[in-house]
Amino acid sequence: QVQLVESGGGLVQAGGSLRLSCAASGRNTFNSYRMGWFRQPPGKEREFVAAITWSSGIPYYADSVKGRFTISRDGAKNTVYLQMNSLKPEDTAVYYCAADRDNSGSRYSASSYDYWGQGTQVTVSS
Repeated sequence: QVQLVESGGGLVQAGGSLRLSCAASGRNTFNSYRMGWFRQPPGKEREFVAAITWSSGIPYYADSVKGRFTISRDGAKNTVYLQMNSLKPEDTAVYYCAADRDNSGSRYSASSYDYWGQGTQVTVSS
C-alpha cells in the first residue's frame, strides 16, 4: 500500500520561503506515477497547486503559484518537494501530497489521485 507523508509546513512571514517534502513508500519505484500537491485554505475547497510526472519530471502549476513555487522529485529518496518562495497570506492552507498511480485523468483534479498524505499546515502572516 502506497503511503505519503508530508513534512515542512509551518508559520512564515509574507515574502518568506518554505520547502515541503512528501516521502512516498510502499513501492520500489514510482516511475509510472504522477505526483501532485493540493491545498485547502480555511473554509474553502481543495485546490490544485502543482503536479509532476515522475518519469519525465515535467512540472505543471496553478496560475496562482507559477513563478513562485517549484515542484521536483528525487528518485533515490522517493520524495517529492514543493519549494515555496515569495509566500503570501493567501497561500495559507493545509497542503496535501497526492499520487496518481495511472498517470491518467486530469492532473488538475483531486479525483484523479489515488493516494493522499495527511496534510501539513502552512500559515503565512502579513
